[in-house]
Amino acid sequence: MLSVTILGTSSAIPVAGRNPSAQVLNHDERLVLLDCGEGTLVQAQRLELRLSRLDAVFISHLHGDHIFGLPGLLTTLSILGRSRTLVLVGPVGLAALLRAIFGASRSELAYPLDLLEVPPGHPPDTPLTTVAGLTVYTHALDHRIACWGYKFCETPRQRPLLNEHPDLVGVKPQYFGLLKLGNDITLPDGRRVVANEVLGPPPPQHTYAYCTDTRYLPQLAPWLAGVDVLYHEATFLHALKRRAEHTRHTTALEAAQLAQAAGVGTLLLGHYSARYTDLTPLLAEAQTVFERTLLAREGLKVPVPAP
Repeated sequence: MLSVTILGTSSAIPVAGRNPSAQVLNHDERLVLLDCGEGTLVQAQRLELRLSRLDAVFISHLHGDHIFGLPGLLTTLSILGRSRTLVLVGPVGLAALLRAIFGASRSELAYPLDLLEVPPGHPPDTPLTTVAGLTVYTHALDHRIACWGYKFCETPRQRPLLNEHPDLVGVKPQYFGLLKLGNDITLPDGRRVVANEVLGPPPPQHTYAYCTDTRYLPQLAPWLAGVDVLYHEATFLHALKRRAEHTRHTTALEAAQLAQAAGVGTLLLGHYSARYTDLTPLLAEAQTVFERTLLAREGLKVPVPAP
């Protein structure tokens, strides 16, 4: 099972009821944090997310509304007794930033940090890493500083046994593992069982994509093609397209155009400008182009794929 829980949806600054960017992917009870704005730890505690299950943190870019919660999160995990390795992925400069903060505060982590900085020019179709049963790809976005979008794909799973298949009658469970791995077997009585005939189709591989802080990039569509849920920033309404271009952000209409071009299952809007207290116009604008659009809100949990 794959799902995403939204912790923060505000751009630049927190506003009443909206925190800076952060969300948690849950894949079979293994957690991955996407961005870590101010207040992320408190939000996770409020929503009763068990951060002891956190396998990795992915940072899109080094603007404060996406990273100011990270040093506190890392040190709190240490105080709480974490001992296993935490994977941390982000743009070049992340390691230097943490060294400066931890050095000035004389802080040390009690667990290993496996830090990967995404090299400029990393090919978007080459896996970046694999964590929590997810293969991760990344694509350069277009913001005021280096920024990366991430795509999380479930790794292939074993085909299930067709338990009611007549060829499995009398087969002892000790042979099931071999069959699931695709091995044909010969039983002691000489009967042969062909794995391909007693295995069902592989479970579907679901995909989630996270693209925030970027100007409108139509060229992302092939990379995002067919993802089940796409989270894409929608900082402004299209009436402020010039402002969006100047600050290298996207409008709700443009996010919907990208979702339509990519043929995604569901579009999840977020990263809203503080100027909007009512978010329904952003949703309405996007739905004129792409009906399967949702508003990300603090505390919202969305299964992947979304119903």
